[in-house]
This record gives sequence, C-alpha cells and structure tokens, in this order.
Amino acid sequence: MSVVVVGLNHRTVPLEVLERMTVDGERLPKALYDLRTRPHLREAVVLSTCNRTEIYAVAERYHGAIDDLRSFLTDLSGLNLDEFSDHLYAYHDEVAVAHLFKVAAGLDSAVVGETEILGQVRDAHVRADAEDAAGAELGRLFTAAISAGRRVRVETGISRGTASVSQAAVAMAADRLGTLEGRGILVLGAGEIGAGMAVALASTAGLADVVVANRTRTRAVDLAKRTGGRVVDFGELATALVEVDVVLTSTGADVAIIDVDDLEAVMSARNGRPLLLVDVAVPRDVEPAATVIDGVTLLDMDDLRAFADSTLAERRREVPRVQEIVGEEVERFLDSVSAREVAPLIVSLRQRFDELRAAEVERYAARGLTADERRDVEALTKQLVAKLLHEPTVRLKQEAATARGERLGDALRHLFDLP
Repeated sequence: MSVVVVGLNHRTVPLEVLERMTVDGERLPKALYDLRTRPHLREAVVLSTCNRTEIYAVAERYHGAIDDLRSFLTDLSGLNLDEFSDHLYAYHDEVAVAHLFKVAAGLDSAVVGETEILGQVRDAHVRADAEDAAGAELGRLFTAAISAGRRVRVETGISRGTASVSQAAVAMAADRLGTLEGRGILVLGAGEIGAGMAVALASTAGLADVVVANRTRTRAVDLAKRTGGRVVDFGELATALVEVDVVLTSTGADVAIIDVDDLEAVMSARNGRPLLLVDVAVPRDVEPAATVIDGVTLLDMDDLRAFADSTLAERRREVPRVQEIVGEEVERFLDSVSAREVAPLIVSLRQRFDELRAAEVERYAARGLTADERRDVEALTKQLVAKLLHEPTVRLKQEAATARGERLGDALRHLFDLP
C-alpha cells in the first residue's frame, strides 16, 4: 500500500488560510469526485474540521499524487500555491499511517484528547465510501485508526475533563466572564459542535436562559428538547442577540453569519450591555472586524487553543502512554498490511514447491511402494518442504513493503517462475 496525506492544521497555518481550505458537507461530494478522477490517485478521503483539512489518498505514483493534491487545494481555496505551500505537510506510507492514528487518538488536536475528532475521522471515511472515493485500502486504514482511537480513550485518561472543542468553548466563556450563572446564552448551530456546546450548557447550573438557533429549524427543536433550551428562528437572530449575554457559534456556513453592521445595530439596542461571542466555526461565523465595536468581545479558535493549552497539565501526563498505544497499533496495522501484500507470493511459492515434491514422490512411488511406505514418504517430504520454506517465508514477511522485500520477491518470482 502506498498511502499519502497532504494537509494543513491549526499548528501550521493561520486561521484565515485554514478557513479557505474548509470542505463543508455541501462541497464534499464534488471535492471527492475531483480527487478520485485525478490521474495519480486511486482512493481518497477528505478530513476537514475546525482544526484541519487533510486529504488521505492511495497513490499510483508518489510525486504525481503530491502534485495532484496540491493542485486540488489550489482549486479548492482559490489561492496560489506559493501562498500556502510553506504551511503544507506531506507524509507517505508508515509516517502517513502514524499521523492518522495520532489524529484519531486526539494527539494532534487543539484540545489534546478531544473526543469529537474520533467521530469526525469515522464520518470522513463513511462519506468518502458513500461517494465511491474510498476503497479497500483506505477502508482498512481508517478502521484501524478508529479502533486505535477507541483503545486510547478506554485505556488512558487523555479525554478526561474538558476534552472537546465544545466543552472548551463553554469553559472559555465561563472563564472570561468569571461565571455563566444568571447569563442568557445563544447557541448558534445545531451540528456536532453546536450540539456539544448545548449539552455542556445543560449541565451548567444557574443559567438564566439557553436559546438554540439553526438554519434547519427541526434540528434546533430536537437539540433544544434534548438540552432543555428554547428555539429561536434563524430570521430572528438580531432580536436574540440583543437579549443574550453570550453567543456560542459553530455553523457550517461558508460566509460570516454575523457581520459588523449587524453587531453595531445590536450593540446600539443593548444600551451599553457588553456581549461575548465565542466563534469556533471554521470558516468563522462572525466577521473578525467586529472586535473594534465597543462592548463586543470576540474569541475564536486561536483563543480557544491558547485557553486549552493552559488547562492541559493533567492530560499531558497521559500523552506518553497514548503514544505507546499508538505505536503498538501502527505496528500491528503495518504487520497486517505486510502479511497481506506478501501472502499471494508465499502461497505461490508453497504451491510450486508442493508441485515439485508431489511429482518426485509420484516418480519414486512408480518403482513400487506399499501404502504404508507411500504415506511415510509423503509425510517426510512435506515436513522437509515446510522446513526449507520456513525461513524464506519469515524473511519475506519481515521485509514486506520495503525495497529489500521487493527485491527478494522479484528474485523468488524469477528463480521459480512464479506469477
């Protein structure tokens, strides 16, 4: 298997560039079709979250695949390659596998150990599979990565405490205001992160009011029922913004929902009451220029990362054990890939030797052997062939997926005329 990953994340790229690379649900089918029709890509999965946009692919040719993926990101973002190429990372084979496992384990997230990323990894593969962009090889890879992520969360405390973007957003709002008690809060967006914020608020004591708004009203109604909030129509946002004290927003919109003009009118109607906006959407839901408006405090993903870093001490202690588990799971996966890649050659080699053995036994038996003698000769020759092939088989498995392994395989095919 030749797997590559090319991407950008919260550590490598400014937020304004990352949001240009976001692939939302509506754009995803077209993006996957584009990727699977590129000449050097056989399979592809797009993992696009508020922290990253990464494309995992099975490559026909490594350098050709990297060029295809860079070209895709150029088309996606509308940026020139030289505007973001320094921010890209590209990994292949074992390093690409290890990267995905670290992502699924929560080691590469803004909130280390976050739980949301595991579902996002799963959903990325499910969507790619549904669009016929992911095949058997990426299917095995993503299944193994998800399994590793689950094991990490069962066997370690990496996800203990504030371990999601949603929880961190609520905690950051509380930290900024001192308390959320007595506050009215608007949750804008009923997707995974929006729902997570509403759930986190539901367990917060003393809130004055929780309002949920979403473009699709039925999703807002469902979320409000689950969390004890109330619904406001999307068209009534201006009124809600005047009434609440805090806005927590994370929609999938590709343009800002709350612009500077909206907020100036809102703040005028609030008669000097301050407003805190926590925008963890990528692309952002609130125009960044809103920070210049008197009374408005705007926090985004950059602020959330800084806040999360300050509360990491306990989970950091779990990181070495998580890395150990990830290493074990990566090795297990690579061993399974190696065994699968050399299995047909090993089967062919054993069949060829058994054909030679059987022919020689038949020729020898023609001289006249009793049934017992024939049985003894069969057993002896089978044991001999098994012993002769044991070491070559072990070596092939050990060297599989390496340049030396390819040379050994080619030599065996040539020497024994194997397919």
